This record gives sequence, C-alpha cells and structure tokens, in this order.
Amino acid sequence: MDQYQNLNQPPSLEAIQQDTLALGFTMASDPLTGSLLRTLAASKRASRFLELGTGTGLSTAWILDGMDGESTLLTVDNDSALTAIAQKHLADDVRLTIHTMDGIALLESLQGEQFDFIFADTWPGKFDRLDLALNLVKIGGFYIVDDMLPQPNWPPEHLAKVMALLDTFDHLENFRVTKMAWASGLVLLVRTA
Repeated sequence: MDQYQNLNQPPSLEAIQQDTLALGFTMASDPLTGSLLRTLAASKRASRFLELGTGTGLSTAWILDGMDGESTLLTVDNDSALTAIAQKHLADDVRLTIHTMDGIALLESLQGEQFDFIFADTWPGKFDRLDLALNLVKIGGFYIVDDMLPQPNWPPEHLAKVMALLDTFDHLENFRVTKMAWASGLVLLVRTA
C-alpha cells in the first residue's frame, strides 16, 4: 500500500503550495494530514468547523474539500502574510470565513458556541488555553492536533511541551483519545459527554 498514491488533492492545493514555497513558509501541514482531515470532515454533515492556525490555507483547502455544502468553516491565524495566501485562493468559497487575529481572542469570543470539528494547528487552543478550544467541541465532535512527533524545526524546549500536552490528553474526562504515530503525529479526540 502506498499511502501517497491517489491522494486526489484539492484543486486549489498546488497554487497554494507554490505561493507557500515562494513565501518561505515551512510549517505547513503535510498531505497525509490533509487527507485525514478531509475524510473526517466528510463524516460531518451540515456542521460547524473551526481551524486554529490557517497558515497559508493548505489544511483549510483539505477541510473544505471534505465538507458538504451546508457546513461552514471558521479559520484563524495572526499572520496576515500567511492568511493573504489563503484569502487569494480560497476566499471565493462562501462556506469559509478567515480571521486574521489572535487565536486566543477568537476562542474567548466563541465561548458558549459549539463546533463539530476543530483542527488545532497552532499554539492557541493547543499549547495555550486548550480549555477554551475543548469547551467548544460538541458531543460527538472531533478535536484534532498534528505535529506531535519530533519535527526538525522544533526548538529544544518544545518536546517537553508536546509531552505535557499528550499527558493532558491521557487524563481528559468526557473525551475518547487516539494517538497516531503517523504523518507528523496526530491525536484525534471525540467528545463523549
């Protein structure tokens, strides 16, 4: 089995990748993660999606490719140079709202709302104020993180943060957790109560 064969990437992905390379951004999610996000997104019909860490829109494109026409995706990043690429290639999709702002500020503003799917690919809602993101997950909803396996661009102190987050996941109540030593290292949580 070749896991990279026939990924059938979203139509906008190649252009986003070219602009991402031109910008010199090296922290984008890999295609295997994108493929899983798209598959998981396809299981949620007429749902609300939240992405923490738009980046240049690579993961955003995969999520949108899995969503149905009745779903919406809200995505946030604090770097306007990155979100400009996502805007350029994805803003015509009426299901998508892109915010360029602090992720914690957005999470605070969303408290009391519910999402069926949250992909946390940045510090806010993952390493910083995880509680704010988990509060938003609907019963039966997904919370997904990537980059849990060592990456070449990690500073030396980052491994300790990852290990602490994984330990937190192990002790969560009201969630089922699956850790996957695959792609960049993924953790999938489903809220049960």
